[in-house]
Amino acid sequence: MEKSIIAEGKTTNEAIENGLKQLKVTKNMVDIKVLENEEKRSFFSILAPRVVKVELTIKEHEEKSKKTEKPIIELSEEEQEKAKQNVQKFLEEISCTLLNGAKYEIEKTKTGLNVNITEGNLGFLIGYRGETLYAFQNILTAVAGKNIENRVRVILDIEGYKEKREKTLEDLAEKVAKTVIKTRKSVTLEPMQPYERKIIHSKLQDNDKVETKSIGEEPRRRIVISLKK
Repeated sequence: MEKSIIAEGKTTNEAIENGLKQLKVTKNMVDIKVLENEEKRSFFSILAPRVVKVELTIKEHEEKSKKTEKPIIELSEEEQEKAKQNVQKFLEEISCTLLNGAKYEIEKTKTGLNVNITEGNLGFLIGYRGETLYAFQNILTAVAGKNIENRVRVILDIEGYKEKREKTLEDLAEKVAKTVIKTRKSVTLEPMQPYERKIIHSKLQDNDKVETKSIGEEPRRRIVISLKK
């Protein structure tokens, strides 16, 4: 992917949108510079169509993350089954103690496993805003990938927490967006997991009045919702 490009359009916004499409990124992932038109417009050229040029440069941390991010590769049937056996054995070993005998389902997918744990007093495994759940998900990911060359992706849900959390975050996004439009002031949300930030970004990506961007470093990375310029 090119790190920097120059895009054109009849307006600044149109030029930016054209550039974003070429780079296949979102606005919060680039630095934008409006370039002056080097051509001197004569008296006879003022009626000619106006062309605005902008330079879009992918932010350094976004470029770095794209280079270091491991690609997700489809697993073979053997790898999927091996991953399932790894996790199933682990959950069986901790079922009577940590899981209090709760029920669990393991579904194989092309990139890993979906694990759903239900029917137990499992609030302690969810934790404050899902922090413990995501930590446990990381543990299961490591367990699932044992003796498997390709990356195994494990998605864990406990008592339907993620579905409920997604609805809460979507409602929050709409509420904050209305506040930003009304007060004309940006709002910075509390730190969130990458999965949760994605929900906020997705919910507001088609909003024509506000925009979102992420700031800070993990695990304190947070979203800023502001008016579109």
